[in-house]
Amino acid sequence: MTESRLASVLPTERVRIATDASTEPFWQAAKQRRLVAPKCSDCGTFRLPPTPFCPECQSTSMDWVELSGRATVYSFAVVHKFPGYPDLTLVPVVVDLPDAPGTRLVTNVVDVAPEDVHIGMNLTVDFHPISDGWLLPIFRVDTAGEG
Repeated sequence: MTESRLASVLPTERVRIATDASTEPFWQAAKQRRLVAPKCSDCGTFRLPPTPFCPECQSTSMDWVELSGRATVYSFAVVHKFPGYPDLTLVPVVVDLPDAPGTRLVTNVVDVAPEDVHIGMNLTVDFHPISDGWLLPIFRVDTAGEG
């Protein structure tokens, strides 16, 4: 049986973000190792990615809600041999965030054999350093939630 490479993330210097007024609070919270989502102050709709106005009621009023960091895999892919990194295996995932109904986040799951990842798998947030001093929300298998 061949040993599988565990899922990882791109090297720190390869990940850059751009912020604006709508996304800055998300990234500032991540720097503090907190996962947050914007919620419309008028109708209560969560929205990720953050947008300047609510897609339901068009309000510009929002509150940033701290989430538990729990998530479940909605969809995923396995990427072997990323260009320039032949030993790297990535597992990008789309996760459902139960604390923010209706939202999904595109991220990575790490430190798991790709063949073990499945839809509905319970995950928990962690944070990985990226360029310019930012932290990237990533996810790991939630062993407390498995079982």
